[in-house]
Amino acid sequence: MAFTLWTLFEATLLCLNAICILNEQRFLAKVGWASWQNVQGFGEPPTAKSQILNLIKSIRTVMRVPLIFFNILTIIVKLVLG
Repeated sequence: MAFTLWTLFEATLLCLNAICILNEQRFLAKVGWASWQNVQGFGEPPTAKSQILNLIKSIRTVMRVPLIFFNILTIIVKLVLG
């Protein structure tokens, strides 16, 4: 299988889907990555953990509707082209 832009698109789509379906109470809290466990004081520099949690929240917020469209597009292309 060749490495093409389509396979890169599919891999990115799968990773974004995986991030969006992570349940904060069931999965992230068990490993200590829940948002309420990451409380920082004012003026403290953000840690790597807090930046990753902010990235997860941002992806969930911003990419929810576009992911629906991209998933439908991918399913249609896979059905048509095989």
